[in-house]
Amino acid sequence: VALGLYFPRKEYLENVYIDEPVGMPLLRIHALKDSHEEVAHFHLCQNLIISRARQHENNWFQIREKNGLLYLSKSLDREDFNMLSVGNWMPLPKVMLYVFLSSHPFQEKECDSATRTTVFLSLINATAPACSSLTARQLCFTEMDLSFHIKENKPPGTFHQLQLPSVHHLCQNLSISYKLLAAEGTPFWYNEDTTSVRVTQRLDREERERYELIAKCTVREGFREMQVEVPFLVNVLDEDDSPPFLPNGTDTADAVVEFSRKEGTVLSTLTVYDADTTPIYPLESSRKKYTGTIITDDPWISETFRVEHIFDEIHFSPNGSQVRGTRHEY
Repeated sequence: VALGLYFPRKEYLENVYIDEPVGMPLLRIHALKDSHEEVAHFHLCQNLIISRARQHENNWFQIREKNGLLYLSKSLDREDFNMLSVGNWMPLPKVMLYVFLSSHPFQEKECDSATRTTVFLSLINATAPACSSLTARQLCFTEMDLSFHIKENKPPGTFHQLQLPSVHHLCQNLSISYKLLAAEGTPFWYNEDTTSVRVTQRLDREERERYELIAKCTVREGFREMQVEVPFLVNVLDEDDSPPFLPNGTDTADAVVEFSRKEGTVLSTLTVYDADTTPIYPLESSRKKYTGTIITDDPWISETFRVEHIFDEIHFSPNGSQVRGTRHEY
């Protein structure tokens, strides 16, 4: 079953200042495909969630359906700020938006799609700071970690843009450039013209579960140059696509029972490895995936002996990288 388009991040964070101009780009949201034919359409629901109990109609934010660029459709003035921050118990008032994803154009008010990501916007009770007062870290990266989730066995695609749309819009007299530092042969490609990062091939979680790269940013202002580096992490999400395997190839074990064995004596063991999944909690759901059976026609044997199933997480090391899996013992 194709699960369809998906977001490589569960949430996005950005700051919004008072009196920023209409059309101000805030952040770019990306989607990855389940199949080559899909085309991503982004949609914003019409309610802002202000605190756990309060909602307000969204008059300020809009998203471009085709490219996922979130922007200001109305300037947030002081009156708006006061209204949105009433009863907001956080030191920095936040509003929450849901961005939905579909492979077809959205119909009006269609907000029940299961595929959504959350955008948290921090409302800053001040106008946007002058570019010269920002540190290299603030000019280059937002406060959110550069951490992404990409499903295995899915088509390649662009999943992030390093350049911050708001900084690019406001600080045009600064030169800000990026590099993505990665080991040779890593399946990611950085486009210097668009500052976008792309996964270049289908990933296999059983080969590698996590990629640790570094995003490096250089800010030049006249003769001054500042550099900052941050971790850029990609986690590969599992698809149940590899069968369990037996270390010696046999799926049965013989048991020899000697006279006068005590109750609880272990007579025989059988080990099964699964590189594909890790133990799921609650434990019963992991147990139900595999069952151990005593093959017999004798009711006395069925009543007298039982198979116990224990399992734990282990690490496999294909190509020198650690991949989690499960060892089942019967």
